[in-house]
Amino acid sequence: MPSRYFPPADRATAEGLVAVGGRLTPERLLDAYRFGIFPWPTEGYQPMLWWSPDPRAVLPLSGMHVSRRLERRLRRAEFHVRINTAFPQVIAACATGRGREQGTWLTPAMIAAYVELHRLGHAHCLETWQGEQLVGGVYGVAVGGLFSAESMFYRARDASKVALARLVGHLHARGYRLLDVQQSTPHTKRLGVVELPRREYLRRLMEVVDLPITFGSRIDAPG
Repeated sequence: MPSRYFPPADRATAEGLVAVGGRLTPERLLDAYRFGIFPWPTEGYQPMLWWSPDPRAVLPLSGMHVSRRLERRLRRAEFHVRINTAFPQVIAACATGRGREQGTWLTPAMIAAYVELHRLGHAHCLETWQGEQLVGGVYGVAVGGLFSAESMFYRARDASKVALARLVGHLHARGYRLLDVQQSTPHTKRLGVVELPRREYLRRLMEVVDLPITFGSRIDAPG
C-alpha cells in the first residue's frame, strides 16, 4: 500500500527532497517514517520540507563502537539511565544544547509534534541522570521494527553516548531491526554509523515496519 501523503521516496530530488508542505500531524509523521521520509524545516520554518536522503545513515544494532573510556563509564555506572520519564525535557534540551547556539531545526511546532507522538506512544527517549539532574539523552520514533533516532544532547561528558549505547542495547534486546540516524557526521561515523544507498535502506525498511515489536516501559539491556 502506498503512502497516504507522499510520493515514493525514491523519487526525491538529488538533494533528497520528497515533498513540500503539510501539517505535522501524528498520522502524517508516522506515515512519513513508515516510507523512509522525515521532516526537516529550513530557516523561516514554513512550508515544511520532507526528506529522504541518498545515502541514508544507520547504526547497526550490533555494530556501535564503544571506546575504552565509554566502556569504563558504562561499567562503573556513573550515570543512571531512565526510559520515557522526561520526554519534553529531553527534546527541549536537544533544541537548546551545546552546538545549537546558532539555531536548531527543532522548531516549536516540531517539538509539539514529537511530544504529541510521545503521548500517543510512538516517540520515546532514554535519559541520562546524575542524581536528580538530567545530563543527557536521546529520543526518536518507533514504527514496527524501525527506530528512527532524531537527536541527542549532553550536559556532562559522555552523557549522550551513554544514553545512545543503552538505547542500542535496548533496541537489540527488544527485537528491533533498523536504527536510522538519517545522515552521518564525522562524530557519528566514529560511533559506528554506516551509510546505505537509499534503495537498500527502503528495502530493509519495508521488511521491518510491520513487525509486532514494542518499545517497552523498562530498559531491556544490562547496565
